[in-house]
Amino acid sequence: MITAYLNAITQLRDARYRKLLWIGIALSLALLFVLYAFVLLIVQLLIPGALFLPITGQVQGLSSLFSLGSILYLIGLSVFLMAPVASIFTGLFLDDVADAVEAEHYRGLEPRNRTPFLEAISDSLRYFGLLVAVNVVGMAVFAISNGWGIAAIWILNGFLLSREYFTMVARRRNDREAAQALYKRDFYWLWLPGVLLAIGLSIPIVNLAMPLVGAAVFTHLYHRMHPLDISADA
Repeated sequence: MITAYLNAITQLRDARYRKLLWIGIALSLALLFVLYAFVLLIVQLLIPGALFLPITGQVQGLSSLFSLGSILYLIGLSVFLMAPVASIFTGLFLDDVADAVEAEHYRGLEPRNRTPFLEAISDSLRYFGLLVAVNVVGMAVFAISNGWGIAAIWILNGFLLSREYFTMVARRRNDREAAQALYKRDFYWLWLPGVLLAIGLSIPIVNLAMPLVGAAVFTHLYHRMHPLDISADA
């Protein structure tokens, strides 16, 4: 697990991977901003007046979207919103990251399967809905638990993210049923890397890069757990 994370970080020397990192950060930021705008819309619908929050001050629906206080609030909310963002990221960008990792570390592989785009997006949206529900509840628990509830969020997000990332990587070289079976078999080894990903996604600013790091990490984990695919390892 530690090796997988180190490999995901040290591959930044690869120009192709660095390019994917910057694209991934931009995509993560855009997705986060869209999700944040949706949260403000819900606030506007449920709380017609202004909502006053510590540090950020007044938040008043979509009219607050581009205010300085709202930007600070966005950074704070990213602790909870980046896990759903990471879920959407898999459907849009995981194949590109996994291709870069395999080209650098796992040369000589047979050509991968082309996961149908609609299938990838459908899976991402399904996990996105679960993660939104988990993190909305998590925000409420966090608010009334003096902060300890964040541990429960990490554990649940770790489970959901590890399942999504690993099965989508495995799906590239297996059919759907086989990919799901591999995850069930390796579940206990994959949950902790998922929890570490969830923790990284809860660290503001750092979390913008974590969807890409997660895709790289679970690509490494898949190939190290199932190395028979590999005819040559760089």
